[in-house]
Amino acid sequence: MKVKINFGAALAVAVAMSAASGLPARAATPEPAAVLKHYTDLAHAKYQDSLTTAQALDKAIDALLANPSDKTLKAARAAWIKARVPYAQTEVYRFGNPIVDDWEGKVNSWPLDEGLIDYVDASYGTESDENALYVANVIANKTIKINGKDVDASHLTPEFLSGTLHQAGGVEANVATGYHAIEFLLWGQDLHGTGPGAGERPATDYDLKNCTHGNCDRRAEYLRSASTLLVADLKDMAEKWAPDGEATKHVQADPKAGLTTILTGMGSLSYGELAGERMKLGLLLHDPEEEQDCFSDNTYNEHNGDAIGIASAYNGNYTRVDGTKMKGPSLHDLVKAKDPALDKEMEGKLNATLDAMKALVHRGETVEKYDQMIGEGNKEGNATIQKAIDGLLDQTKSIQRVIAALDLGAIKLEGSASLDDPNAVFKKK
Repeated sequence: MKVKINFGAALAVAVAMSAASGLPARAATPEPAAVLKHYTDLAHAKYQDSLTTAQALDKAIDALLANPSDKTLKAARAAWIKARVPYAQTEVYRFGNPIVDDWEGKVNSWPLDEGLIDYVDASYGTESDENALYVANVIANKTIKINGKDVDASHLTPEFLSGTLHQAGGVEANVATGYHAIEFLLWGQDLHGTGPGAGERPATDYDLKNCTHGNCDRRAEYLRSASTLLVADLKDMAEKWAPDGEATKHVQADPKAGLTTILTGMGSLSYGELAGERMKLGLLLHDPEEEQDCFSDNTYNEHNGDAIGIASAYNGNYTRVDGTKMKGPSLHDLVKAKDPALDKEMEGKLNATLDAMKALVHRGETVEKYDQMIGEGNKEGNATIQKAIDGLLDQTKSIQRVIAALDLGAIKLEGSASLDDPNAVFKKK
């Protein structure tokens, strides 16, 4: 028979015993409901920050399109990178929260077959067995074929991008919306392989009077629509995490299910998604196409942001883009009350991973970018990435121990062939 712990009653007893003995009272152990409330408060803040920075990006894109120049293109790129900082820390909310997972593909899908959107280098190829729209280049073509039928693409509106083009033909690589479509339109292809250098799209790709690569008006229309969609989608998710929002109510409806949601997000992002699909896969294949921000070379910052988000879900800490620090009841408090040694272990593992990610960022800023780090024969770069992967794998073991300690039953975490069956990765390739 399982015993349900009443944290409030336990606290009252502890305080009474402490008073009777003359000893100082122990720190209050929060109710699970309080932990879930703070978890949703943080989600609301993070999505609001993602919205705010996306709106700043939108303004920078307006400035670029009004006056295309190296200066305005550089500013738009910088705004894109800033916009990724809070968003990366929301990714821990994806797994375990179906409302987020069902929505996430609109804003963060990758990898993408960029030939769907715009011109590509000849080295990209001309066809794909998996994707009939591999080089559709909708910016250059006002009519494209989807599932064998002619489709009017004369107006690259937000509705067309989201309702018709995104994942057209049921192909996930047909990413037409979100951060990475915008990233491609700001940077262009990175043709440097595992050598130094990111995408080098010129500002004149948007200059109606001095247009390079043709179709500058349609390229501008596409970028404007994609940015408009991103702002609208983030506004929608921020509203869903408001105090009376759908996502908030879903998490807070059942304490045990809510705690399960938090740990599902932490474990799945830590193991299968980040350690596996986003890091180990690229390291196994030494393939720059397997890095998340492959156009901008911002990948090391993305991975660090994900790790910060995982730690935040445990310790309840978040620093907003305006510098405001948020802290409140968290899993850390519950686990510390139940098993102080396990809490110390969990916090130690999270910090070790964050240290490894800091080293990854430092190398990315001072030595070489992420696509160079994963290059074959780059022992130091490979080792820097592997240390971060090892930290993620190690902390996942402690996450599983926390799940057991809180008596949450079996929780299925996301897996990855790159971790669970590496040979299958090479067979697929």
